Amino acid sequence: MSRIGKMPVIIPAGVEVKIHANSIEAKGPKGVDALKFQSLVNVEQVENEVIVTRNSDEKDARAAHGLTRALINNLVTGVSTGFSRDLEVVGTGFTVLAQQGGLLINVGFSHPVFIGSIDGINYNVQKGNTSFTVSGYNKQMVGQVSAKIRSIRPPEPFKGKGIRYKNEYVRRKAGKTVGK
Repeated sequence: MSRIGKMPVIIPAGVEVKIHANSIEAKGPKGVDALKFQSLVNVEQVENEVIVTRNSDEKDARAAHGLTRALINNLVTGVSTGFSRDLEVVGTGFTVLAQQGGLLINVGFSHPVFIGSIDGINYNVQKGNTSFTVSGYNKQMVGQVSAKIRSIRPPEPFKGKGIRYKNEYVRRKAGKTVGK
């Protein structure tokens, strides 16, 4: 039995869950999200818990058991509390500005880079314009948008300049030395 799969997903107060044939829909204070799951597993709601069981002991069913439970847990957590990712911009003159409908990022290019708004994703720029937060109700989308923003100018190993996750360790290299 999967250790993750056999744990029930607890539905917090304020979240409404509907289970259909091969999908589940959750509605909460942060938004509405849905998930399709494989027919190898059964999903049922008992009072304020969602329980995931598998149909057989085949390899694919065992793999889908824990995965489906984890995805449903992320779905319920996302619509109730949401997910966020903190990023920071390091470098002289590098800034992030919140503009109507997105972010304007200045990271040393000849032009500022504009990241438009995406459904379900919110941007929050902190004071000082060097750190910001990407938040939303879908964990996968928050991670994907954060990675896309980081890929605009990833931190370089010599001075550490670029866009990085907060508390990310950037491995530093020694610079050039003068040989005689």
